Amino acid sequence: MKSFKFIPPFIRENGKIIVGFIFTVFFLALFIWFIKHEQGELKQVRQLLLRANWVWISWGICLSIVYLFVHGMMYRSAFLTIGSRISVGNGTLLYLKRNFVSIFLPAGGVSSLAFFSGDIEKKGISQSQINFASSIYGFVGILSVVVVAIPVFIYAIFEGSIGNGEGLGLIAVLVLIAAIYGLYRSVISEGKIYRLIIKYVPTIEIYLADFRSNAIERNSFLKTLGYSIFIEVIGIVHIYIAMLALAIESSIINAMVAYIIGVVFLIISPFLRGLGAVEASMTYMLIRLGYSSAEAISITFVYRFMEFWIPMLLGAFSFLLKINKLLMRILPALLLFLMGVVNLISVLTPAIHSRLHFLKDFLPVEAIRVSNYFVFTAGLFLLVTAAFMLKGLRIAWYFALGLCFISLVGHITKAIDYEESCFALLVIVILFISRREYYIKTNPRTRSVGIQAILLSIGAVILYGTIGFYFLDKKHFNIDFSLWQSVRYTMENFILIGSNDLVASDRFARNFLLSINISGFLSIAVLIYTLIRPYIPKSVIEDDELEWASLQLEKHGNSSLDYFKTYGDKLIYRDGDGFLAYRLSRNFAVVLESPVCAPEDSMRLIRSFDKYCEEKGLKNLYYRVSENGSTVFEALNKKKLFLGQEGIVDLETFSLAGGGRKSIRNALKRVSDSGYTSKVYHAPIKDGILQRLKSVSDEWLKDTGRTEIVFSQGMFDWNELKTQTIITVENAEEKIVAFLNLVPDYVEGEATYDLIRKTADAPNGIIDFIMVAMFEHLRLEGFKKVNIGFAPMSGISHAKNIPERSMKFAYERIHAFSRYKGLRDAKDKFSPIWSNKYLIYSQDYDLLQVPAVLNHVIKP
Repeated sequence: MKSFKFIPPFIRENGKIIVGFIFTVFFLALFIWFIKHEQGELKQVRQLLLRANWVWISWGICLSIVYLFVHGMMYRSAFLTIGSRISVGNGTLLYLKRNFVSIFLPAGGVSSLAFFSGDIEKKGISQSQINFASSIYGFVGILSVVVVAIPVFIYAIFEGSIGNGEGLGLIAVLVLIAAIYGLYRSVISEGKIYRLIIKYVPTIEIYLADFRSNAIERNSFLKTLGYSIFIEVIGIVHIYIAMLALAIESSIINAMVAYIIGVVFLIISPFLRGLGAVEASMTYMLIRLGYSSAEAISITFVYRFMEFWIPMLLGAFSFLLKINKLLMRILPALLLFLMGVVNLISVLTPAIHSRLHFLKDFLPVEAIRVSNYFVFTAGLFLLVTAAFMLKGLRIAWYFALGLCFISLVGHITKAIDYEESCFALLVIVILFISRREYYIKTNPRTRSVGIQAILLSIGAVILYGTIGFYFLDKKHFNIDFSLWQSVRYTMENFILIGSNDLVASDRFARNFLLSINISGFLSIAVLIYTLIRPYIPKSVIEDDELEWASLQLEKHGNSSLDYFKTYGDKLIYRDGDGFLAYRLSRNFAVVLESPVCAPEDSMRLIRSFDKYCEEKGLKNLYYRVSENGSTVFEALNKKKLFLGQEGIVDLETFSLAGGGRKSIRNALKRVSDSGYTSKVYHAPIKDGILQRLKSVSDEWLKDTGRTEIVFSQGMFDWNELKTQTIITVENAEEKIVAFLNLVPDYVEGEATYDLIRKTADAPNGIIDFIMVAMFEHLRLEGFKKVNIGFAPMSGISHAKNIPERSMKFAYERIHAFSRYKGLRDAKDKFSPIWSNKYLIYSQDYDLLQVPAVLNHVIKP
């Protein structure tokens, strides 16, 4: 991973989304280019669609309704596979909602499988079972495509309608399915592949154990596969019906081949539910199968109407059954999406001649042409903006409003298309009504930089292109450009739509066009970055914030973790006389423990931080909250998950006497007899001692294979350790073989330590030796208690939910977590009083991302 540190954090964290977005835009642009290239065929397409047999279209719509209910039956069967039961109605509604929201999610249908399970949970089905059943539904959906694709591919290869590339694709699909099946068998039987996986990713064993505990009922699984295959058959029939409705040569084999190709691209398209990718691939395949461009486009349009637009619109209406805030986000997103499609179709299809002739009496032809460009560009950006409206970004709302105004005016000035303008006006009204739902603010600096960059880049490129075209020698394009032509061709190539009547005659001309295209792409990319990047968080605490937070700790500190709340890895959120210390990971703000404030201000501060996170598009987690501290969060309807226990040793009652301390006494004797003694160094620590401590620390990290971690503890920091009390264990030659450092503890009468490290050649029992030395020192200093730290995952006597059962299982049975048991046993020697620690969160869905989020925040 070190080789990728030069990549900006935003790109590293959102790489998959960015790649998926580029992939989708590429196919969308490819399909638009194809349609634009086939301008001469569009009149034929329109005629074919207008002449379509509505009896067959009606049959296709009826089949679409059946298609939805079969999806509901497939969901029902997927739940029966793991012994849970839902109704067909619940399954159908679940499909409609998930299918609709998948249009606006970065990973499409896969991401949507985690949503809208609340009604099913009320029936007593656990979130774990819902996730597992949804996974079966998703896997079977892909498996059925393969089952149908194999005979179709084989037949098409023999017929010669599919080339070698598609044949290799079939082989790759077969290998993939075999690999998935082999992996499944290995997990069930705990075979070699399974053991290899947990060797390198040990934490996944928890989830695989949960997977094995959900027994799959074979007959229900086969029924699920049967329903899924039936869904594929319906898709094929839809294409066949489209052929019949358009009075085009009908072939069930051609319908099967086109369908399989389209669905493969639907599966791999991660954005906008395959929009563009399916149309481009299916149209291309139909042309290869012998259909004309107009026929291929028409068949694709009718098919997508029945399998994309009808389910999408019904999915939107499904949210009307329960009007809530989500609806107020979904409705504008849907309308913007439709507005974008309307814009593109309106520009790509011929205008009504009588209106266009009337308009030419008032506007010059070039102005009408410019209006077309603006409407087309607005349409492209509306499709992109729709995908981000669900995030609630304020900048997305402004952007959408501006694009709709451009569409409103553009449709009138390009061909008096008042129908499209009325629709744009409706969307504007809906945006105003729902404006309060878009409250996530953008960092002003980011917005300013983005807008300035766009304005400067547009101005610079237009100037560059205009001057370039105007003064180019005629030989490069065989055109003597006027000023207006120079502006027009610059704009066309800047927004990447190209110019049909502009043909480069030599390499210089081609490079000139390419330079404008690249400039346009980069400018658009900066605009998209500005739109989807809701904030740029600060990365360090400012000095004045650190000083202020330290003063608040002196007034309100009451925890052994308070010292780490002003550590250099944290950010500070302050409100009034209190603050929270947090780190950012993905779209989470992870707070260390509870707020630092007066007890009566805790609830207000938490609510204030919730509002701040909501405005920034963040979710929040509170890590290692105490039992007493969790009551405030529960009063705010937040949830808690047991994490482990923290140990406190009572120095007033601790003694080495008794049978239970025999192992400690033996360890102390063994270390002492080997000539080792303990020493206490008070601040400021000399550099020579720090250098010796650094050697011990480096050796410990190398010997244990660990790396430095932060957040709820510190790391070896020369400047920090210089100001702290250090306890060491040394031999007669003053070689340090172990050390620990005492850090401030804000609990009255309590002390604690941070690092405890030793060399590889330190004698057995060295940790017990240095711990007892610390106890004795602290007792002399007047402390009554010592916090000996956190024992993760330990202390669960009765697991209350799936996550806690998984944690208990991992702690007790999984070898990779045995070090946590060893840590607990080592601390138990000193008979501490254990107290529970919790993770506070808001939604169960958040738990799916918690391991990755926490793994990120503990890294320096």
